[in-house]
Amino acid sequence: ILSGAADDPQGKAGVTSLMSAMLEEGAGARSSLEISDAIDFLGADLGAGSTFDSSAVRLHVPVARLADALPIMADVALRPAFPADELERVRQQRLTALLQARDDPGAIVGQAFPRVLYGPAHRYGTGLAGTAQTIGAFTVADLRAQYASMFRPANSALVVVGDIVPDTVMPLLEAQFGSWRSQASAAAVRLPAVDPPARRAVYIVDKPGAPQTQVRIGTIGVPRSAPDFFQVQGMNTVLGGSFTSRLNMNLREKNGYTYGASSSFDMRAAAGPFSAAAGVQTDKTSEALKEFFSELNAIRQPVPADELSRARNYVALRFPSGFESTGDISRRLEDAIVYRLPEDYFAKYVANIEAVTAADVQRVAQKYVVPDRVVIVVVGDRKAIEPGIRALNLGTITPLGIDEVFGPAPSISSR
Repeated sequence: ILSGAADDPQGKAGVTSLMSAMLEEGAGARSSLEISDAIDFLGADLGAGSTFDSSAVRLHVPVARLADALPIMADVALRPAFPADELERVRQQRLTALLQARDDPGAIVGQAFPRVLYGPAHRYGTGLAGTAQTIGAFTVADLRAQYASMFRPANSALVVVGDIVPDTVMPLLEAQFGSWRSQASAAAVRLPAVDPPARRAVYIVDKPGAPQTQVRIGTIGVPRSAPDFFQVQGMNTVLGGSFTSRLNMNLREKNGYTYGASSSFDMRAAAGPFSAAAGVQTDKTSEALKEFFSELNAIRQPVPADELSRARNYVALRFPSGFESTGDISRRLEDAIVYRLPEDYFAKYVANIEAVTAADVQRVAQKYVVPDRVVIVVVGDRKAIEPGIRALNLGTITPLGIDEVFGPAPSISSR
């Protein structure tokens, strides 16, 4: 389905995620347990979910059982029931998870970083699942309305991968999906563009006694459609995209500040975040931040030929592993559909990576990695870490409370 959480209506962050999760909780004439039992009996897996850019119902089934499993999949995709009692159960699970997240530094920084970077009004500023306030307010009518606006034949694609030929599978698909009609229509949501931070700023979320400090440093990245996609891939692999990348070799292997440091560009339909990340020893927080910025500045300089060659080989040699199983191939085809990739994209992928030059890496690093225009979010023992951070003069330091990150704590039903 070519819509995702980015299409959540204003003020209803998380409705797509909850709606997708509810698809399996009763559909057609089957209850949630009956769907689960029927799928298990066939030796199959059936799941539904969403990202910011798309939603999907996925069936993985032995070829011999396809004809038996497709009607169940069709019910889930086309005839979800959204039963009220199941909604309450799933709602309480999600509220409980949010309550637990408030005590997990990794989850806290995962929520705080996009909120600071995009702001609470932008859809990317709130996690896929939404907030306790939105989750607590959703009704069956909200889920039905979001489903109707998204699950339309004109807004969907059906992908089949396996030991099966079109002449065999098409009659089965026609029988289950051929009569699918929808009167609803909805224009795709266009998320507002967000400028990178004007200046560097630090945000600290206090977790007294935390043995580690969670660090995220980043800015607005690039959309999946960026013309310099391959150049960015090459640059980020050198910086923090593999175990032997600069960030990990510095912070982990050389200095022993962390179990692992990395960087990534989360490329979405609109520009997702770029971030460098690690969980570091509390008493090495300022030293780790210093090394982060040393590497963020260094990647803007010319990259040695042998280092770039290793990075290109790492990406190129890993590429075939993304096509090992039928599920892997299906996911690659989903990406091609959702992001409208060229038909020869996969065929030319390795050649395009191998064509990335040192000049390309320096150009995109200077364009997208600007250490003076990033936000720095740290979650840890503020009393222990703030003096060292302040001494680095990285920028204005702003304390953030847990409620500023997550909103008020959810109320959990005792049922």
